[in-house]
Amino acid sequence: MNTLTHAEPLTRRPHRTRRTTVAALALAALTALTSCTPDTVAPADERARAHEEGGDGKPGARVKLAKGEVDCAVAKCIALTFDGGPGRDPPGLLDLLKREEVPATFFLLGKKHIEKHPETVRRIAEEGHEVANHTWNHPRLTEIEPDEIHEELTRTQKELARLTGSEPTLMRPPQGRTDDTVSGISRELGLSQVLWSTTAKDYATDDSELITERTLDQAGRDGVILLHDIYKGTVPAVPGIIHALKKDGYTFVTVPQLMAPAKPVPGTVYRP
Repeated sequence: MNTLTHAEPLTRRPHRTRRTTVAALALAALTALTSCTPDTVAPADERARAHEEGGDGKPGARVKLAKGEVDCAVAKCIALTFDGGPGRDPPGLLDLLKREEVPATFFLLGKKHIEKHPETVRRIAEEGHEVANHTWNHPRLTEIEPDEIHEELTRTQKELARLTGSEPTLMRPPQGRTDDTVSGISRELGLSQVLWSTTAKDYATDDSELITERTLDQAGRDGVILLHDIYKGTVPAVPGIIHALKKDGYTFVTVPQLMAPAKPVPGTVYRP
């Protein structure tokens, strides 16, 4: 939806002042954006809802990790996610995650990433990480046509299924931009949308210490951390982030594990 594109030119409404017209158009655009933006659901709320509907008297559901099991209704869980990869140093990052026994969720990008590093995609899946969809070309999905949205997501789904044996159930819209049209197409394709609660804005800095500091300052229980393994300063920051959060009592899980016993609902936008 683009309200301003279809607005009448200012010169055709001489009875209004320019300031009044601009203010009216801004209000109309804000109203349109609000009405087109779908509601979000917190992963913890989805988990609680599933528990209530199950009526089994248990606080949540235990999910298997490298070291035993965890119930995120009881434990202090957090999800580590990476966008846009596989990146420049995916083997090094995967070696670290394996050594630290930390599962992550990877929202993978098609062009120049999935197609360039197919073996890394397979390794991500084989080592127990969650493989997810981040489109093929990284467009703002709210600014392209429905058939283009469908193609962006479908092409990535098919390639990831070819490499890993199964289609993803999660996707992250580039820049977090979504609307009712994106949600409808995601629902059709069996994809839930996952936003975040913590971002280091690592796309704007190579300072690993700053990335670590920003991440730790924003981290919280049942949160979702957004990082990009494609940027120079990010992977070097991950060890410090993991060690500090573990020391603070956090357990790392994938996004679906954060919601258990609930399963992500296609089309729903999840944001802590």
